Amino acid sequence: MDALCGSGELGSKFWDSNLSLHTDNPDLTPCFQNSLLAWLPCIYLWAALPCYLFYLRGHRQGYIVLSHLSRLKTALGVLLWCVSWADLFYSFHGLVHGWPPAPVFFVTPLVVGVTMLLATLLIQYERLQGVRSSGVLIIFWFLCVVCGIIPFRSKILSALTQGKISDPFRFTTFYIYFALVLSALILSCFREKPPFFSPKNMDPNPCPEAGAGFLSRLSFWWFTKLAILGYRRPLEERDLWSLNKEDRSQMVMQRLLEEWKKQQDQAARRQAAEASGKKLSSEGEVLLEGRPRAPEASFLRALMATFSSSFLLSMGFKLIQDLLSFINPQLLSILIRFISNPTAPTWWGFLVAGLMFVCSVMQTLILHQYFHCIFVMGLRFRTGIIGVIYRKALVITNSVKRESTVGEIVNLMSVDAQRFMDVVPFINLLWSAPLQIILAVYFLWQNLGPSVLAGVALMVLLIPLNGAVAVKMRALQVEQMKFKDSRIKLMSEILGGIKVLKLYAWEPSFLKQVEGIRQDELQLMRKVACLHAISTFIWVCTPFLVTLTTLGVYVSVDKNNVLDAEKAFVSVSLFNILKIPLNMLPQLISNLAQTSVSLKRIQHFLSQDELDPQCVERKTITPGYAVIIHNGTFTWAQDLPPALHSLDIQVPKGALVAVVGPVGCGKSSLLSALLGDMEKLEGKVYMKGSVAYVPQQAWIQNCTLQENVLFGQALDPKRYHKALEACALLADLEVLPGGDQTEIGEKGINLSGGQRQRVSVARAVYSDADIFLLDDPLSAVDSHVAKHIFDQVIGPEGVLAGKTRVLVTHGISFLPQTDFVIVLSDGHVSEMGTYSALLQRDGSFANFLRNYAPDEDKEHQEANNRLALEDKEDEEVLMIEDTLSNHTDLTDNEPVTYEVQKQFMRQLSAMSSEGEGQGRSVPRRRLGAAEKVVPATEAKASHVLTQEEKTELGTVKLSVYWDYAKAVGLWTALVICLLYGGQSAAAIGANVWLSAWTDEAAVDSQQNSTSYRLGVYAALGILQGLLVMLSAITMAVGGVQAARLLHQALLHNKMRSPQSFFDTTPSGRILNRFSKDIYVIDELLAPTILMLLNSFYNSISTLVVIVASTPLFAVVILPLAVLYLFVQRFYVATSRQLKRLESVSRSPIYSHFSETVTGSSVIRAYGRSQDFETINDAKVDTNQKSCYPYIASNRWLGIRVEFVGNCVVLFAALFAVTGRSSLSPGLVGLSVSYALQVTLALNWMIRTISDLESNIVAVERVKEYSKTEMEASSSGGSSFSP
Repeated sequence: MDALCGSGELGSKFWDSNLSLHTDNPDLTPCFQNSLLAWLPCIYLWAALPCYLFYLRGHRQGYIVLSHLSRLKTALGVLLWCVSWADLFYSFHGLVHGWPPAPVFFVTPLVVGVTMLLATLLIQYERLQGVRSSGVLIIFWFLCVVCGIIPFRSKILSALTQGKISDPFRFTTFYIYFALVLSALILSCFREKPPFFSPKNMDPNPCPEAGAGFLSRLSFWWFTKLAILGYRRPLEERDLWSLNKEDRSQMVMQRLLEEWKKQQDQAARRQAAEASGKKLSSEGEVLLEGRPRAPEASFLRALMATFSSSFLLSMGFKLIQDLLSFINPQLLSILIRFISNPTAPTWWGFLVAGLMFVCSVMQTLILHQYFHCIFVMGLRFRTGIIGVIYRKALVITNSVKRESTVGEIVNLMSVDAQRFMDVVPFINLLWSAPLQIILAVYFLWQNLGPSVLAGVALMVLLIPLNGAVAVKMRALQVEQMKFKDSRIKLMSEILGGIKVLKLYAWEPSFLKQVEGIRQDELQLMRKVACLHAISTFIWVCTPFLVTLTTLGVYVSVDKNNVLDAEKAFVSVSLFNILKIPLNMLPQLISNLAQTSVSLKRIQHFLSQDELDPQCVERKTITPGYAVIIHNGTFTWAQDLPPALHSLDIQVPKGALVAVVGPVGCGKSSLLSALLGDMEKLEGKVYMKGSVAYVPQQAWIQNCTLQENVLFGQALDPKRYHKALEACALLADLEVLPGGDQTEIGEKGINLSGGQRQRVSVARAVYSDADIFLLDDPLSAVDSHVAKHIFDQVIGPEGVLAGKTRVLVTHGISFLPQTDFVIVLSDGHVSEMGTYSALLQRDGSFANFLRNYAPDEDKEHQEANNRLALEDKEDEEVLMIEDTLSNHTDLTDNEPVTYEVQKQFMRQLSAMSSEGEGQGRSVPRRRLGAAEKVVPATEAKASHVLTQEEKTELGTVKLSVYWDYAKAVGLWTALVICLLYGGQSAAAIGANVWLSAWTDEAAVDSQQNSTSYRLGVYAALGILQGLLVMLSAITMAVGGVQAARLLHQALLHNKMRSPQSFFDTTPSGRILNRFSKDIYVIDELLAPTILMLLNSFYNSISTLVVIVASTPLFAVVILPLAVLYLFVQRFYVATSRQLKRLESVSRSPIYSHFSETVTGSSVIRAYGRSQDFETINDAKVDTNQKSCYPYIASNRWLGIRVEFVGNCVVLFAALFAVTGRSSLSPGLVGLSVSYALQVTLALNWMIRTISDLESNIVAVERVKEYSKTEMEASSSGGSSFSP
């Protein structure tokens, strides 16, 4: 390098330590300034260029019109290029005129000139690609300015010392260059206009991130607006931004489905190749490997292929952050050496303090970019998995449905997809943790030599101990879950049959049963809590024990090993870094184990058989016919015998065909076969035209009555009114509180069986299809209503006359009016023909009639009598009898398998139930004829059966905390706080003792009474651990006590609530209190409080230590505390509401999914699969709309809080430098190593405050239902209030 700079007047050495380091007025040599310092920004830009160009090619967003800003930036680039070339030509001018300059004066202007030209071209290329703010160029200009500051200063200093400017031309060009570079940096901070030809953004509330500049994205400044809004008033759904295009369900789904399809095709090809290979292999050939497994499509590969770019980006961020985290301990080492050396120049100290701050800020910015990238990736994982499972659920065969209940399929979507989202943030630890451990051990070895192995060995030995505790806790939690499940199951049964329970006054015995299960559950909770206390003890003692062992071994091994401040505190900070990956690894391994189980379950589900869409031929058919089955044999599953065999059926267009036969002969199966829901073993099925299907169990959606009838079609008032009239629903509209805008509960809970069936028929009528498949629609209604529906809808005179109708029925009275009758027995057609022809044959049809006729006669007799009595009444009023008949209870009429309900309730317990809050009964009123069909806009608000969930707004009331404290026990709470205070005091004591011990070495460079020093240090550390363990056990006892009391109050209140409460409150909502909220109180509240106390006392002790060692720090505490509290107030208000919105928008996804799974055959029959997929995507997007800002809010907070922490580090180091004459190296090491940990504590403190606020809401909700109105006690006369 010296040769490059030449010799003579303008030449200089490349490096001169006397000029640069050992002086009070440091400077760099002209050679260094002209070479390396000038090349640094150029090297950066050329290195970044290939990756950046590759990125830009894949992210084209339309071009930006040439603006004044763009012109100005380009002009500056061209001017900088001219300045560099002027420098180059000046060097050539010198060469020509006989005073040749050093080679560096040719190389540097050439390199800088070419780089400036590249930057100018890049400005224009970015404009054409639609880049509004360029991070790469901002960093480039920033580096140019930083590298220009040193020559800027040294040129002025040399001119002042020499009294003249030695090289006026280069002096002038440099200052022109510096001014231009600074202007370019300022201009690059401004954003360009949006791209010109980009698709117009019609979004009313787009996410500001998409248009945010580089600096705004780096610091998450774009989120500030929402944080301020959330602070001013509770956020609502309309305040949330739309999702970015690449985060929307449709985009993510499309990519994932494509990759999954590729995987399936590959697996199919491999399978085919293997199959052909087996055929070719001769019989004598012996395969050494044994029987190979059939190749399966890998869902994991599909996921990795879909999200690989995000994953690689996150790896880059993580790598940089890991490397940066090791710089501060090295800087601390230099700082302690500086304090120990009184002759060192003061600027060294300020430089180290500044570098510590810069390094911490860079670490913060990169860490939060990494977190944002990885959490958003987790969000996309969940979106993709939910969408894939939903689409699969619409096409699975019945044999798959037989294997897994609705609840199990819903669990795939809720639990398993969530597990993926939870494990993604840890994935990079697989390579990052070993890297951090290797680097930490390497630096520790440099510091303490082989003694470090003792500490590392102890850490490694503690991992299996931690693991054993975790395994035991897991086993107990699984057992606890069983009790929880049986308790929830029992509660669900109690709520399902509460009417019967109250009539028989069985409450006390059921109360005893629930309390018995709860007692066992609490017993296990105590054990889990004690294990948790042990693991906390290990967690707190590990860093201390490791430091103790290492330092103990270090001073004992050799008398010459002296423990000084540098060795002690640098080791402590390195051990603090080492602690994180070692503690995370066991958690990562258990998370990965759980996720691998989820992956297998999802992959198994996605690889299941699908219904064959080609099984029913819809394009061609023999003219004149609507339905033809030719030699059809069908089964429900491949391993079951055929349910229908050798069917030959032809249904002419426009015919009304009745399908009759004894129970279980395959009537419903025949309709399923026509819909393509059964597996076809042989034969052909032809069906031409659109289909409407009315299943035997009416499938009703949780929406308004009108939406149920329209089923996604546009409203035609005339046709709609006609459908309602034909299905005798107009009379019901008079009874229902909101007319046709009445909200129908889940599974049609607030309609009678007959009403549900008639809504289902009305849906078919409104659909105006070509073929109607009606599966016994008249069985659920009273006989006179059945007659009305047959006459008005199905029969020859009904609204469907002229359409093809296949009617499965037991109603014999309607058969004479049909065109022909199909008689089934044992899965095949025994007879077929017109009613009269079959009667004459006296075959199985005549037997069927003889079996069913007596019941029918009785019913007809009753119906006729009734009609005679009420002849004067309008016929519609008769329908009300069906409406108000005793079909109203779900349990009377609908055999919903309990298993399904239980599974779904269990899964729902993990979310906040949709639409809670106190229900209220609405008085009935008769509607005038004109009012019967209520316009959709009205009535919706006033006629909802159950009110929307009352979401609490704003801060949680202090009374809720007080309620919980009282449940824990006030003395217990006080003891916990005191024990934590004692633990912090012991920790400070141990570190101060270490500081004093290291200072002893500084005085006489040898240490006496090592064992005494070690003994006291060990005693203080163990005392700290014991106090933590005691406080954890006390908290556990208090937490279990609170859980017992709160559950008891809730249970006793609910058992004594009047029946009216259960009529107006959905059971899911009450069950939610017993499952989700009690779970939070049982398992989440106590650990959250412990974590909060831990981070609070950590932050306080840091401040105490720094103020004690550098009292001047007290001046900075107040402004930093104000900034911290300011950020905390904004964050907690916003994040709390975002969390609430997220939990409220999550349950609709799952309820919609379970609804879809139960009604999949109806959805497929009406050809609405795609619409339902779109509805599901929209519901997922609504949920992600509150998840995304919640993730951003954590990053926004993290950057601001860590900035406060970084300022603490800066001021602790600065005040140590300014007061170095009065400070010992031990104290400086103590205060700065404490400061380096404060960021984490401050961050955790806000997080746990926010978590506590989210979790304490459970106490609020449980209390709300523990204080509802109760009946009089059963001993005091009447047990029930009216």
